Amino acid sequence: MTKPAASLDEMRALLRDMPGPDLDAGTAATLRQRHLTKPLGALGRLEDLAIWLATWQARHPPELRRPRIAVFAGNHGIAARGVSAYPAAVTAQMVQNFLNGGGAVNQLAQQFDADLRVYELDLDNPTADFTEGPAMSDAGCAHAMAYGMMAVEAGIDVLCLGEMGIGNSTAGAALCAGLFGGPGVDWVGPGTGVDAAGLARKIAAVDAGIAANAARLTDPFEVLRCLGGFELAAITGAILAARRARTPVVLDGYACCAAAAVLFKADPRALDHCVVSHRSAEPGHTRLLDILGQKPLLDFGLRLGEGSGAALALPILQAAAACHNGMATFGDAGVSTATADDTPSIH
Repeated sequence: MTKPAASLDEMRALLRDMPGPDLDAGTAATLRQRHLTKPLGALGRLEDLAIWLATWQARHPPELRRPRIAVFAGNHGIAARGVSAYPAAVTAQMVQNFLNGGGAVNQLAQQFDADLRVYELDLDNPTADFTEGPAMSDAGCAHAMAYGMMAVEAGIDVLCLGEMGIGNSTAGAALCAGLFGGPGVDWVGPGTGVDAAGLARKIAAVDAGIAANAARLTDPFEVLRCLGGFELAAITGAILAARRARTPVVLDGYACCAAAAVLFKADPRALDHCVVSHRSAEPGHTRLLDILGQKPLLDFGLRLGEGSGAALALPILQAAAACHNGMATFGDAGVSTATADDTPSIH
């Protein structure tokens, strides 16, 4: 991967200078919702999503013509401790599968006419084993974040984020424990399908990682550096860049949300431009979503990763924009709105 000069201090500075919501666009969307030919609130979360899209695209009406799915792939030194049902070599094999069009995310991207990009992060050089010290150097973590920022290009309407990396559900659990506290057992799940012994190894690895790095976990970016992974750092960077570019973000499952949680811990407003696509089958994901204050769009029992859940959210967002932009207003359709409580009703 290209390694532009970067440091975690630069990333901290970018986070302190984030743009807020575009209140003019959000207000315009809210006013239009009040005049569409339906009872107010009758489309439920579709209405909220249309307003959210307009607010964070900084334009009204919102558009969803150029969605991008970005999948980041990285390897983890912790994988050598038997924390996954699959060997680390599977990361590169799955990346090749994506490039050949054979992954689930390929089918979903094609179905929803989304631009799928796969970003490899030096798969031949995994992170260090975080049970023995930091997973990444300051420069290595910052370079991965900067690489993730490159996925955000002009003209993208929404960015769906996902990951691929054997061992990253362990890294994600360690991130959550480092950010929000609690022992490994509170955050670890079966991931790719480990047995009871594998689950015990994962829990032990998370606890050992927290103990080995305890003195270094001084802020969320240091937690990411010590306990995360290159692909998780890239996701964190992509979320940060998307905020600065006025691009709404759809987060995938547990590992992806753990990467996002780094920014939330640093600033609770940092994920306002994000929605969570689905609730993972990983038990720690529910705990994390409660902390983030995020209500997922779907609850399908997914645990695949690779951006599959984020891709599945695209037709929901497309439906929200289509209804918001295409429905007639009461005035256009000549439909009465007279009710006692000023709530539009269709007669």
